[in-house]
Amino acid sequence: MRKERIRKVVIPAGGNGTRFLPITRAQPKEMLPVVDKPVIQYVVEEAIQTGIDDILIITGRNKRAIEDHFDKLPECTQPFSKYRAQEYGKSVQHFDEWPDIHYVRQKTQNGLGDAILHAKHHCDGEPFAVLLGDTITVPRTGMQTCTSQLINGSNALDPQLWQ
Repeated sequence: MRKERIRKVVIPAGGNGTRFLPITRAQPKEMLPVVDKPVIQYVVEEAIQTGIDDILIITGRNKRAIEDHFDKLPECTQPFSKYRAQEYGKSVQHFDEWPDIHYVRQKTQNGLGDAILHAKHHCDGEPFAVLLGDTITVPRTGMQTCTSQLINGSNALDPQLWQ
């Protein structure tokens, strides 16, 4: 049996974020900042580092900020083209090099399984990974991304190695 390369990721990000109220009334929980970027950006970066080249984010009501965040904005990157060494310039310029991100809207929230089911047509029978839009995973130094470890069946997921 030939193992097919996983090149797609589905990121459910349509929940209400009720555990984070009242802040999630103003912005999606996936857009809450951790250090210097929103949570969902860490998730997308892990997918890209894993070699994923087809990203689908399942959104819902009041999630427009997610789509806006990943837009290519030349008016924001051009002022930094002369100053590539400046950290902010670097942080916004790399979006231009990322694969396209696709979006499907979950009109009614019927749980995580239903959100993933919205990816059916996009994935078209291909294997895919599911990364949660509000969950950051960080591998130990020198290790592959957690998603790579899962895809490759690495024994690095052995809890004894975490100590």
